[in-house]
Amino acid sequence: MKLTVKNVTHTLASVAIAASFSAHAAEVTLTLGHVDPQEWTTSKKGAASKVFKELVEAESGGRIEVDIYPASQLGGETDLVQSAQEGTLSMTMVSGAFAKVCQEASVLEIPYLFPSASVAWEVLDGEFGKALSENCLAKTGLRTLAYGETGFRNFTNSKRPIAEPKDLEGLKIRVMTLPLYVEMVKAMGGEPTPIAWPEVPSALTTGVVDGQENPISVIYGNKFYEFQNHLTLDGHVYGTDFLLINEDVFAGLNDADRAIVERAAKVAGLVGRAIQQINSAEGLSQLASNGMTITTPTTAQLELFREAAQPAVLEWLRGQIGDTWVDKAQAAVASVTK
Repeated sequence: MKLTVKNVTHTLASVAIAASFSAHAAEVTLTLGHVDPQEWTTSKKGAASKVFKELVEAESGGRIEVDIYPASQLGGETDLVQSAQEGTLSMTMVSGAFAKVCQEASVLEIPYLFPSASVAWEVLDGEFGKALSENCLAKTGLRTLAYGETGFRNFTNSKRPIAEPKDLEGLKIRVMTLPLYVEMVKAMGGEPTPIAWPEVPSALTTGVVDGQENPISVIYGNKFYEFQNHLTLDGHVYGTDFLLINEDVFAGLNDADRAIVERAAKVAGLVGRAIQQINSAEGLSQLASNGMTITTPTTAQLELFREAAQPAVLEWLRGQIGDTWVDKAQAAVASVTK
């Protein structure tokens, strides 16, 4: 883990030095907003945006400048998507909010769709990811330059260990204000409670809800171990980051600059994934050190979760977007897994 961080640090330092040697007056300025902290060692979006900025500015010889607005400076994810669509913001990096404007992106949140991160990467970087990008571009005017990672989502709660769906019965679980998550938790026997993110710590500490679900890095970064005793590593949803650019802005670049932006975005997505993997691994050990009881369901128990959650969510999702993209996602995962 330390060696990986050292290598990433060296990469960032190298591109920063290259940029300083080749800088000229900027002819194009790209603005990029996201909701994560700026510190790249603890923020996947922070790391991805920093790498993107340094590579674009270095390879363009300073002709392209990238201004980053982290930590929700320009609003939440829904605001950032809207600003990028309107063109008041050139680029953004968001996760769940993108599905609000391109519903087909919701297929990536089918519970227990991806058996591992490596399978998810191959699906997203392959033909399926390209087709989804083109579909969403036509619907939103936002081009997906790269797919990053927010990580697998897991349950925490203050009451008891959860090893099977039946253990969720009677537990009030905070979920995002997205119908897919409501359907998922309801199908497992829990009581889904949609709550906006800023209100989550208060809801957990006051007992409005018994638990919540998020990636390991979010659980550790927000110190949920202080009021949540149990963590279940069920990985029910693989969270995806979308690095997006306004299509008019992208089309306004010349061929060489578009190539620079696309290359830098691919590297940025990979670095974001790497930082997320490091933080998840480190966060898990820290959660254990801080007293959380960690339950890892067996293969048979994970199948029980899948059998409980998938049918209801698939039925709801097919009713929203039809069969085509659901079938495409499942076929792509099956092909890569095989």
